[in-house]
This record gives sequence, C-alpha cells and structure tokens, in this order.
Amino acid sequence: MAFQLVSPAFSEGGLIPALHTCEGADLSPALEWSGEPQGTKSFALIVDDPDAPFRTWNHWLVHDISPTVHSLAQGQKPNQVGKSGINDFNKAGYGGPCPPRGHGLHRYFFRLQALDVESLGLPSGARRGDLDRGLKGHVLAEARLMGRYERK
Repeated sequence: MAFQLVSPAFSEGGLIPALHTCEGADLSPALEWSGEPQGTKSFALIVDDPDAPFRTWNHWLVHDISPTVHSLAQGQKPNQVGKSGINDFNKAGYGGPCPPRGHGLHRYFFRLQALDVESLGLPSGARRGDLDRGLKGHVLAEARLMGRYERK
C-alpha cells in the first residue's frame, strides 16, 4: 500500500471549506494517513502555500509525531501531538488559508513525511528553515494532499 494522506474535509485538489480558513473558525482540518514505510520512527507535517505573494507561506509545522499516530483531529491544538513550529503568522500551530482578496485560487500543500529518527532534536517553536535542515537525510517517504482556496 502506498503512503497516503487524506482528509474528510476535502479531497485531493478540492476546495478547502471556509471553516478551516481565516474567513471561518480557522480550525485545522482532520487528517488521516496510512501506508508509511517500514522503519518509520516519527512523522513531520508541513502545510504551505507556494502561490502566496513574494514567497511560499508556511501555515503549519509539526515534527516529532509518534509513529503510532495516524491521524490529527480537526482543531488540533499546538503540541498536543508532536512539537509545533512557528508558522508565518508568527504563531505555533495551524494558521488556515488566508490569501489576499482578489489574488485568485491558491494551492495549499499538506505534506506528511515519514522519518527514520524518533526526534529531529528541534524544540517546539522551530521555524521552517530549522525544520528543513533537520529533515535532511531523514525522510523515508512523503505523502501529499493538496487543497485549494480563494478569498473573495
């Protein structure tokens, strides 16, 4: 079975419901995964928007997720599961889609990485650059889910 990431809130390439955006309750969507490779000792989650003006915008960073965990609940609080990084809204945890009005449809990539280490050795509050450096050489596989959102 292939390593896969799904959400009951939206399908691959589908529209992310407003509930999970800055125009709604800004709750993280529930996520579920399966099929990780043998030898997986932890997971890391990165959610970003490559269509943001000027640079890719980081919405959610979580690392050191236990290999026994295979889902995140809707509205997951920072550090309930794994260690939460600081997103580009300058807060720990999830920050939902919030593209500039009139900027068109943005893509949001939810990328879950299966890792060969129990811990990346990073504290809660790590930034994206630190997480990227910590991940180097430890990624066994990656599962992706892409959703779209446009702010009217």
